[in-house]
Amino acid sequence: MTTQKNKPIDTLRDGAVKATIWKNPGGEGRPDFYSVSLTRTWKDDKGDYHDSDSFTGTDLLIASRLAGEAYTRVSELRRRDRRAREEAAA
Repeated sequence: MTTQKNKPIDTLRDGAVKATIWKNPGGEGRPDFYSVSLTRTWKDDKGDYHDSDSFTGTDLLIASRLAGEAYTRVSELRRRDRRAREEAAA
């Protein structure tokens, strides 16, 4: 049996800072829900990229703005899901 890794629904970026939106199963008849990861991408001496959850002062301002944009995007996704459930029930 193979396990498929959950892929993000959307990623919002500004420079090295990103807000990644994930859709998660609600389980037991509950609707799916969304979560958001805020990270900063950096490159090590070997040229390999990594994500960090540590931010500089300027990064924090960007992360704050991206968090607001992610909130708006998640709200849109929840409305879309609700409409799809209503249409399926009709």
